[in-house]
Amino acid sequence: MAEIKTNAMRILDRAKIPYQHYSYETDGEHVDGISVATKMGQPLEHVYKTLVTAGKSGGHYVFVISVAAELDLKKAAKAVGEKSVQMIHVKDINKLTGYIRGGCSPIGMKKQFPTVLSESARALDTVIVSGGKIGFQVELKPDALLGLIGGKYGDIEVSEA
Repeated sequence: MAEIKTNAMRILDRAKIPYQHYSYETDGEHVDGISVATKMGQPLEHVYKTLVTAGKSGGHYVFVISVAAELDLKKAAKAVGEKSVQMIHVKDINKLTGYIRGGCSPIGMKKQFPTVLSESARALDTVIVSGGKIGFQVELKPDALLGLIGGKYGDIEVSEA
């Protein structure tokens, strides 16, 4: 059986960025990041979710944070120089990124939006992000991810009380 490659994996291959890919069973329903990490047997702090926002200026921004964390909208806006940002509506994800909810990867969006990876990833050897399709994840070095997508680190997660 041929190995399935997602567009995100093909982009990583072309860029010669080493990565490990994972697949997990899915029932086709939306799955959240915590259940994905659990299905893969990976620690929550290594698995990251990709969130797409709209800024007050009309620009779009991507934030990649730990699946167990929440995006701090004030900190996120500050990280991209906006007055405010808000999550885009689920129905707009595909039109904007080319991906669907639950399979949105920071790699290979229709357009490369300014992207901020949580500061928490800086301490990790590798992070796991969506492979661009529900059921697929890729693990790579955070610096390699940022280099590929032209992103930066930022303090964007809600800190635990």
